[in-house]
Amino acid sequence: MIALSLLCLGLSACGSTPRSDYPGAGAARERQNAQAAADAVPAGEGAGAIDSVGTYLRLIERMQQDGLWFASLAHVDALEARHGVLPASTRLRADALRQTGQDAASAAAYRRLVGTPLESAGYHGLGLLAGGRGDFAEAARLMEQARRSTPTDGLLLSDLGYALLRAGRTEAARVPLMQAAQLRPDQPQVQANLALYLQASGRADQASALMDAQGLPPASREAIRQAARDLASGASAVSTADLPAGFAAGGLALRTATRASLPRTATATATAAARGADGAPLAPDTGRTP
Repeated sequence: MIALSLLCLGLSACGSTPRSDYPGAGAARERQNAQAAADAVPAGEGAGAIDSVGTYLRLIERMQQDGLWFASLAHVDALEARHGVLPASTRLRADALRQTGQDAASAAAYRRLVGTPLESAGYHGLGLLAGGRGDFAEAARLMEQARRSTPTDGLLLSDLGYALLRAGRTEAARVPLMQAAQLRPDQPQVQANLALYLQASGRADQASALMDAQGLPPASREAIRQAARDLASGASAVSTADLPAGFAAGGLALRTATRASLPRTATATATAAARGADGAPLAPDTGRTP
């Protein structure tokens, strides 16, 4: 993993330390509900257990969204002990292992997804691990492989675009980042990666318009501008200690911790600002999600 680089703004492989702002009683309820879901289904129950298994998987996903990565590993163990290993549980395990700093075990779990319906998630996860090691060329290659199966996954496209930027392939990053911005206008972290591309490619006015639309504070804007300067010079990115509040681990860099949807007006303005970079829509209508 590259030492304390900008990658840790959003690179999940850097998230080996559990969050300190656990959601308290709400998280405790999630754990209790997950355990109740597991205990409610007798071992060996057939088709009738499908809904309960799905419920348990969703509860584990919620735990991971809340940053309870270590606890989620325990629940993945419990679910697999009762119902066997599933591609969905393998993905949850791989993500949790990556977030808790167990990279070798995480890579092995992601590789087990190859050849399953979640193959794209496997290649994406392996790409995140490669990025965590600083091998952005390999990260981009793996994420390109993932894109073949899920070409409309906006978060994957954003990670791919960032990996391409860090691999020195600025123009190659344009299409996936523009697609990601249109597919996921509700995700500020995706828009931040696009702002980084615009800034790095000499389109400072469009980058500023996009950051205005996102309502980014001055410290966050400066982090993006500094990252663009670092990309241009080949220097190491800013350290985590210098990052503004609001950035946290999740995917590749410049994914912010904010998950809420943007106001409709901000989303429209952001899309218009990004469109101005090329004078054309971010992606054809056929590539848009519903």
